[in-house]
Parts: sequence; C-alpha cells; structure tokens
Amino acid sequence: MDDTTGDSTSDTTAGVTGDTSGTLDEALQRLHATGPEFDGWLSNHGPMAVESLVRGGQAPRVHRWLDHYERRLDDMPALRSAIRAADWQSALGDPRRLADWIAYFERAVAERPWRDVLAEWWPRLLPGIAAGATHPVIRVGHAVRTLLSTEPTGPRLAELAHGLGYWAARHQPLPPLAALPSAPDAAAALDAVPRVADQSGGIVARLDQLTGLPAWASGPVDPDTARDRLAELVTAAVHRYATHAHGNPVMLVHAATAPNAVLRVLPALPRELWAESLAAAWAASAAVTAAYAPAAEAGFQRAGDLSPEELFARAAAHGDDHAIKFADTALDVGGDVALAAALRALTLIEPV
Repeated sequence: MDDTTGDSTSDTTAGVTGDTSGTLDEALQRLHATGPEFDGWLSNHGPMAVESLVRGGQAPRVHRWLDHYERRLDDMPALRSAIRAADWQSALGDPRRLADWIAYFERAVAERPWRDVLAEWWPRLLPGIAAGATHPVIRVGHAVRTLLSTEPTGPRLAELAHGLGYWAARHQPLPPLAALPSAPDAAAALDAVPRVADQSGGIVARLDQLTGLPAWASGPVDPDTARDRLAELVTAAVHRYATHAHGNPVMLVHAATAPNAVLRVLPALPRELWAESLAAAWAASAAVTAAYAPAAEAGFQRAGDLSPEELFARAAAHGDDHAIKFADTALDVGGDVALAAALRALTLIEPV
C-alpha cells in the first residue's frame, strides 16, 4: 500500500479507540435489531458504513446518517431451528436460516476467543466469497478491523457474528472456472478478465455466465507474498475504478472493497490461510469485474489539492453507503489516483 496512508490510518484508529468508541457501539446495537438484508435480498450496509465513518473521523454524523438509512431496513428474521456443530453443512447456503446462523455465531464468539472462531470458519466460508455480491465478506472485514484495533466489546463481537452468519446463510461458490493465461501483475490481470456476454441481469445471472478467469493468483505462494499480492490487487482495483466505474458505479465498488476486506482480516488469521485467501479474493474481484466492466475505459478528474481527510469528509456528506465504503478503501491505498477514484465515485453515485 502507498506509504502516504500511514498517518491517516494512525489518526483514524485513534478516533475509534477514543471518545467516539461509544458511537460505534450504539450504532451497532441499533443495527443488530435489523436483518442483514432488506426488500428481499438487498444487503444492509449500515454496519460497514458506520464503522467507516467512525474510523474516518466522522462519528458526529453517524446517528443522523443512521436515522435516514434505517428507514429502509427490515427487522431481523425469525429463528427457525438451532444450527448445531454436528450438522452445519446442511444449513450452509440456506438464506432461510439467516437468523439461525447469526445466533450460532453469537453463541460461538461468546464461548470462545473470536480469533479461534474466525480461524475455524474462514476456510469453510471462503469458497463462497462471492455470495451476496461479496457483502458478507466485506462486513466481516469491517468487523475484524475494529476488533484488531479496539477492545472486543459486546456489540463489536456481535457484529462479527452477524457478518459470519450472513456469509454462511448466503454461501454460494462460483461456477467451475477454467484457468486462462496469467498476467504479469494485478492491473494487467484485471484488464484481461473477459466480460460476461449478457450484462442485462442481476449479479447472480451474470456470475452464472463465468467460464474462466486469468490465473493470476493461482499456485503456491508464501504468506508474505500472498499478503503483498493481495495489497497489489486492492490497489489495482481501486485505480481501475477511476477509469471503468461508469460500467456500474455501485457494483464495481466491490471489485476493490471485497479484496480489501480480506486484506484487513489477514492479521487475525493463521498465516497458512493467507495464500488461499489471496486466491479467493482474486476470484471475487475478477468475477465482479467480469460482471460489470464497461467495454471501454474513460477519463477521470484528478483530486488536485484535496487531502485524504477532505475527501472522506466529502464522502460522508455525500451519504451513499457505497461511496463511503469505497472512499474508506481508497484511503487505505492512498495516492493521487486512489483519491481520484474516490472522487469519481462521488460524481457517479447518486448522493443521499
């Protein structure tokens, strides 16, 4: 990642652990009365957005933002039957069991260290990383980032349980994919991803058309190389958004935020899981790219003298949850092109 993000990361982490920590817990408690989806299948972005706002120094906006956002949300669905450790496979990928899965993980993180729960379930869930348009893994990434930098309060542990439960309920692997010729780096690999033929449907219909992806992240690598290549992928996806976001400015956000969620989780995982995490993150980013990339790139506006803090303040004022989360990831990358990409999101995505 770009070294220019170092000071910003330190400052915003201090914001979470300091006098704004109560805001995050209050917001999460409000959101945990709602389900992970609404209107049938749309993802509840509230927990991800409020975590980004607090970390980005915009905690005073959180409750006002949430007052507006939660009007669209549905209540938590009803429990059906308890999921047991002995038969969890039969419930994996069953969205009717959303509440059951969340309750299962709430029990798990109450009884065991959260890192142990994460290490056990991460490799089980990873093959279904594209499920829910990658929102479950992104939600887990935000939850883990908070737990790694702050005290594990009840609402923050519950948020990890909600993210893992959402992922388990929506778990759905990509179709079998052929390994297409590789590329020398992440940017070239994203450029080489073939677009799906029919881009008229939703994401499930688009992903069902996938037949192959460039073999950029295939093969064994050591953990440190996996981490470095994952950071390279996040940077490439953020930069590509600046020139290709017009394909679908909302959905293409996830080509960057999904692998960044995985990158945020790596420090909490055993190192032997890092290489497979890279491979899954690549598949998710490339799949979203294939589903929504435009036929041609476009120009973009440079951020000029706009500082990272000013850029994120603009994203917070803009109010769209995807724009906020993308700005958060762009600031992780840092640099002029990343700021320009975040600015492009603010231009293309309708403000709230």
